[in-house]
Amino acid sequence: MHEAPSVPNEGRAGRGVPLRPGLVIAIEPWFLAGGDDDYTVDADGWTLRSADGSRAAHVEHTVAVTDDGPRILTAPR
Repeated sequence: MHEAPSVPNEGRAGRGVPLRPGLVIAIEPWFLAGGDDDYTVDADGWTLRSADGSRAAHVEHTVAVTDDGPRILTAPR
């Protein structure tokens, strides 16, 4: 589903993988109703849950980096 290179959802500006034309990334923010960002991974290796059991939502957009700037591939038209 996701391919290399892995581009983390967090980090410091100016570090990590440079965003260059041809790169396609998934931006996947989480919204957690609790008060902290801790989570657990279920035994299936896929399901994530907020560590404190609070409600959470996850969304994803796929973005292509082009010579003309970012292009959101998952945006409704």
